Amino acid sequence: MAAKICSMTGYAAVTRELPLAVISLELRSVNNRFLDLQFRMPEELRAIEPAMRERVAARVGRGKVECRISINANAAAAPAAIDAAALAALMDLAGRVRAAAPDASGLAVGEILRWPGVVPTQSAAPDLLRETTLALCAEALEQFNASREREGEKLRGFLLERADGVAAIVAEVKPKIPALLAAQREKLTQRLADAGIAADPDRLAQELVLYASKIDVEEELSRLMAHVEELRRTVDRGGAVGKRLDFLMQEFNRESNTLGSKSVDTRTTQAAIELKVLIEQMREQIQNIE
Repeated sequence: MAAKICSMTGYAAVTRELPLAVISLELRSVNNRFLDLQFRMPEELRAIEPAMRERVAARVGRGKVECRISINANAAAAPAAIDAAALAALMDLAGRVRAAAPDASGLAVGEILRWPGVVPTQSAAPDLLRETTLALCAEALEQFNASREREGEKLRGFLLERADGVAAIVAEVKPKIPALLAAQREKLTQRLADAGIAADPDRLAQELVLYASKIDVEEELSRLMAHVEELRRTVDRGGAVGKRLDFLMQEFNRESNTLGSKSVDTRTTQAAIELKVLIEQMREQIQNIE
């Protein structure tokens, strides 16, 4: 099965609840010439950053990818117990202060609970946090690439539709070239007649050959069709084709520019303009392809 085209724009968010913590991981990406990975995570997870970079790089070829990881307390966790010894020690200290300074205000309940050691901090085991985060990374990558493939399929349809438009313009222009030559022959003959000069068949033939060489776009039209076929083959083959397609757009532009410069008829001039519009539309969307 052929590889699918992937957009460089993607998003995924996953969450996992542990008895004492909730881990959230978010992946998002935008266009970039190369692969640029950025990680924002709590310090207790920094040890697994190299492993995560390796996993993301194995599944993503290009793009600026940002990975955000957060760890929050699990609100559903059992309430923490109060350390009776620490509370007693705090109350003893508070009593001594009041004895020495009777006007001193007492401690509020919130202040007592926030006092270091009164409510022991509960946290998930570091090994469990790291193991769970790596599993979340794999899950997020599946969703992330699925979203990039869906967007890539839309881009594929967009490009093929514009390529069909280019082929249609070429098919429309190609039969008009002989008519342009016939019109030029008639124009030259009429000018000579209006001037009262007998047409020299040899000289007339030379002028027509020169004119034909100036407006001959057969080669450009043929190359445009070759580029259309190459574009179709490339998007059907799939995979990391963004750079290849970007180069192909340069070739499309070269032929359309030459076609416009050789134009001597409003219809072919309009065709060259329409070609440039289609090519620019493709070029803009190709910037999103991996």
